[in-house]
Amino acid sequence: MTLKDKFSDEEWNKLLEVPLLAGFVVTAADPGGLIGAFQENAAIANSLKTSADAGGDGTLEYAIAEAYKTSEGRRVARDGVRSVLKGKRRNEASQAAVNRLAEIVKMVEGVEPNLAAILRNFILKTATETAEAATEGGLFGFGGEQVSDAERKSIEELKAALGLSAL
Repeated sequence: MTLKDKFSDEEWNKLLEVPLLAGFVVTAADPGGLIGAFQENAAIANSLKTSADAGGDGTLEYAIAEAYKTSEGRRVARDGVRSVLKGKRRNEASQAAVNRLAEIVKMVEGVEPNLAAILRNFILKTATETAEAATEGGLFGFGGEQVSDAERKSIEELKAALGLSAL
């Protein structure tokens, strides 16, 4: 039995949303320019890859990364995220993403409790790496700060929603 087989199709599809939602929470907190958006999107992909490589075959991160290698997996993730964010303003969309991530963690706790902590850490790692990917508030790449106050606040809100506020 593969890890994916432990989840229904609907549950698995929600799990595929996780990397995009985790990155979105931070990106929506302090949207930058084109370069910053590119750097933050690259950080989401890199977080998924490094987590999968570190965990290896059979881990949740690896299974999600394998799904992202297919056009179907990427489409399912994109469509799921769009359905969560559709018609919402930036702040509402960010809160909807946080709520969906908390819902997904709770779902995983019900199906495979030992994976919930792994998922929480993966979500936080992805959000943190996304926040650290681009300098915010500078001019033409000079000045600014690595992680803005708005990004720090969004990560704290995410931690609280995931039950990690004590960390």
